Amino acid sequence: MSRATGTVVCVGASTGGTEALREVLEALPADAPGMVVVQPMPERFACAVAQRLDSRCAVDVHEAADGDTVMRGRVLIAPGGLRHTLLERHGARYVVAVRERPLVARHGHSVDVLFRSAARHAGAHAVGVIMTGMGDDGARGLLEMKQAGARTIAQDEATSVVFDMPKEAIARGAADRVVPLGRIARELLQAAVR
Repeated sequence: MSRATGTVVCVGASTGGTEALREVLEALPADAPGMVVVQPMPERFACAVAQRLDSRCAVDVHEAADGDTVMRGRVLIAPGGLRHTLLERHGARYVVAVRERPLVARHGHSVDVLFRSAARHAGAHAVGVIMTGMGDDGARGLLEMKQAGARTIAQDEATSVVFDMPKEAIARGAADRVVPLGRIARELLQAAVR
């Protein structure tokens, strides 16, 4: 419990997201708020990505497993394949749940599912970040996070490989801040202490 996170950061990305995520995570200090990431990847690929990021970052990066505790200095990356990753609260702890569930808006690993669970279980104790990606996954969920009191951040068009996901979130009024990729780490750290 000494490393329990007061604020949980939830990140969603898709096309171009692996490299965007690397840039954000490399900029975080070792005691950054606990983070859960949904970035669609093939089965078994998420583990390799997590290991590569873990070797390059001050934060600990792991592939999420059902029941993992969200802690300061730890980033949990949703496993690959067609499973949803959700945030739950158990007493004073946030944990991830990895579930086999039906597709949500054609996604078996939906950013919306993560964001909606964060709105429900963390509310104002969450920060939502939506980055580069194709389609509109995450836009509705980010709006629910904002409506629940979370601080929300979207990557800007100039630094997005594909602007669809941030653009949809911005159009719905879901983003408090729209910033370039190079400023996302700083913005989420500032948002986590407000």
